Amino acid sequence: MIRKSIFTVLFITIFLSLFYNCNYENVQDNNNVLTEQEKQQGWKLLFDGKTTEGWHGFKSDTIIGWEVKGGLLTGLGKGGDLGGDIITEEQYDNFELSLEWAISKGGNSGILYRVLEDDYPAVYATGPEYQLIDDIGFPQELKDWQKTAANYAMHAANNSKINEVEEFNTTRIIVTGNHVEHWLNGEKVVEYTLWDDEWKNLVKNCKWKDYPGYGMAKKGHISLQDHGSIVWFRNIKIRELDENTVSLFNGKNLDGWKIHGTEKWYVEDGELICESGPDKEYGYLATEKTFKNFELMIKFRQQANGNSGIFFRSSLEGTKISGWQVEIAPPGQNSGGIYESYGRGWLNDIPEEKEKFLKMGDWNIMKIRVVKDHVITWLNGEEMTNLIDEKIGEANGSIALQIHSGGGIKVRWKDILIREL
Repeated sequence: MIRKSIFTVLFITIFLSLFYNCNYENVQDNNNVLTEQEKQQGWKLLFDGKTTEGWHGFKSDTIIGWEVKGGLLTGLGKGGDLGGDIITEEQYDNFELSLEWAISKGGNSGILYRVLEDDYPAVYATGPEYQLIDDIGFPQELKDWQKTAANYAMHAANNSKINEVEEFNTTRIIVTGNHVEHWLNGEKVVEYTLWDDEWKNLVKNCKWKDYPGYGMAKKGHISLQDHGSIVWFRNIKIRELDENTVSLFNGKNLDGWKIHGTEKWYVEDGELICESGPDKEYGYLATEKTFKNFELMIKFRQQANGNSGIFFRSSLEGTKISGWQVEIAPPGQNSGGIYESYGRGWLNDIPEEKEKFLKMGDWNIMKIRVVKDHVITWLNGEEMTNLIDEKIGEANGSIALQIHSGGGIKVRWKDILIREL
């Protein structure tokens, strides 16, 4: 009886051990990997979850004070003001960096970009810094420019929402030419322009005034800072961008756009919202600038009905629009297809097997490439339309977002990026 109980306990112990180990491995497998969609979008991993390959110590071939364990790149807090920071082997000029991080209680760290080694004493002597810190538990009172997601010592973060200490946050840094954006947990919190008069005045009147190389590099390393605190990183990935890639939506207001019609267009929590108004008619939000040849990427999330669209090479008189629409609609209704307004109607239909790529009620990515008479659209990384059309090739005009008539429609938009070709 006792022997049987011992075997039973042993069996259960081994079973539970295998069960939890399998689950742990599955959790780890979800981190530090790229999806097929991310690969198609040009993302590359900077951390494989197992080694420090691709990194080295600042001005050193070795890495001291960092370890890789459980799929995390961990700064052990052994560094200081002039030691312990690591940088990427590669240098980057225009890029989008995405990563997740967590800070220890009272901790302080940072992410720096366009960092140079050369004769500079520290990473911060050249590279602007995205601040990482325990805003609440840090032992000293912090000024706004010292808090999480700030461009350290230069630009304070606006309306930043940080998770509890030791919980993971998501950061994005977008750098194109002299334009920089800081994002925290899905919200744009800092936007600034390198080398303009405002930037020069800030440098002149802050702690960087004695660092002539600060922020001047147009290409450099990505750096993770060891400032004497334990900090954890995972899912570190980057994609290189063209310098001509710009944002059409600043996350704050409708600057650069014009409303057509009486339907609702407004900004909420850094997102652009279109919503049916009392008239329940067609409505449009069009760029003030026209675009001929371009590559556009835009994220959208359909709420309620979700019938909308993205027009290109279009012109408007009131709510009468001439141009071509990349359809955004509920499942089974041709999202990613091309429709000619007040003209030939549908120029292509989406095959039934491609209708599954739309994620109704979740965030989707629509990519549109228009060059001369050639239009290609991708929905969540899957090609939906590949069309050559002479009439499209002859046109020019603005980009316009549509809200369909009928009422009950609400669509959210964000991350509207365009690159002219």
